Amino acid sequence: MYTTIELFAGAGGLALGLEKSGLKHELLVEIDKDCVNTLQYNRPEWNVIHDDIKNVDFNGFEDIDIVTGGFPCQAFSYAGKRLGFEDTRGTLFFEFARCVKEVKPQICVAENVQGLVRHDKGRTLQTMIDVLESLGYTVQYKVLNSWNYGVAQKRKRMFLVGTLKKIPFTYPKELSFKPTLKDALKDVPPSEGISYSKSKKEIMELVPPGGCWVDLPDDIQKEYMGKSYYSGGGKRGMARRLSWDEPSLTLTTSPAQKQTERCHPDETRPFTVREYARIQSFPDEWKFCGKITSQYKQIGNAVPVKLGEAMGKSIIEYLNNEHHDKSIQTTLTI
Repeated sequence: MYTTIELFAGAGGLALGLEKSGLKHELLVEIDKDCVNTLQYNRPEWNVIHDDIKNVDFNGFEDIDIVTGGFPCQAFSYAGKRLGFEDTRGTLFFEFARCVKEVKPQICVAENVQGLVRHDKGRTLQTMIDVLESLGYTVQYKVLNSWNYGVAQKRKRMFLVGTLKKIPFTYPKELSFKPTLKDALKDVPPSEGISYSKSKKEIMELVPPGGCWVDLPDDIQKEYMGKSYYSGGGKRGMARRLSWDEPSLTLTTSPAQKQTERCHPDETRPFTVREYARIQSFPDEWKFCGKITSQYKQIGNAVPVKLGEAMGKSIIEYLNNEHHDKSIQTTLTI
C-alpha cells in the first residue's frame, strides 16, 4: 500500500478521498484546532500533527511515496532574483516544497483554486513549477471540475502534479454520470443550519428554483443589490436559489453570503451542515467539530471527497505503472 503525507489537511476532504482510493496516510499536518479535532474524531488512528507547518521536521519520512496538500495561496515575488526555491521563502508553498525536498516522494500533488493558473499573468504558478522542477520533478497541472467526478457541484480545482520519473501522470477520466442536487440530497439526515433574517427571507421567497436577482421586481432588485445593481458582470450568484435538477454552484465558507447565495430549492433557507457536506460528497458519518460557523467553513474549504478519490486512483495507477516499468528494467538488466 502506498503511503502519503498530507499537508494543510483541513477537515479531511482530500485525505478521506485518498484513503478511499486505497492510500495510507502516515502523517497529516493542520494548524486549525477545529479541523484537527474533526480529523482526530473521525480517524483516531491517523497521525495528525496540530502545529504550524513551519515547525514540522519531515526528516525520517524518506520512505513516503506521496506528498499532497492544498496550500493556501499567497503572493510572493518572482524573478529578478531567480533564487528558485528561496524565492518562495515565507510562503506556505515554500513549506510544501520544503516537505517535498526533505521527503523526496515519488509523486507530489498540490491542490489550489483555479484562479492560481491566471494569478499575476501566470507568473505565480510558473514560479511554483520552476521550484518543483529544480527539486528534480517533472511537473504538469490541470483544472478539474468536481461535477465530472461524481460530485453534485460545479467546483473547479487546480491540481499541480510533480513526478520524479519522466513518465507522464494521467489525470482521472471524467465520468458520464453528472449528479444533481436531487441525487446528492436524497434522504439527507436532519442537522443544524443557519436561517435568513426576516427581511432576506421575504426577498428570497420571490425567487423561483434556478432563479436569482433578475427574477425580483425592479425596485427590490435595486434595494437588495445596492451598488452592485449598477456594476458590470452577470452577478448570477446574488439572490440565487438552486434547483433540484442542477448541480450546486461552488460552495463557499458561509452558506448565505450575499454575492454567492445558495438557497435551498424548495425551502427558503440556506443549506444545513449535512446538506453542505453531502454536496461536498462527505459521508453522513463524518462529523465536523466546532461551532456551526466553523463547520460550514471546514466543509466549504474542503476538496470534495469523490474528487480526492478520483485523484487517488490516478496516483495509484501511476505508481503501479512506474513500479511495473522498473521491474521490467531490472529483469532486462539481469
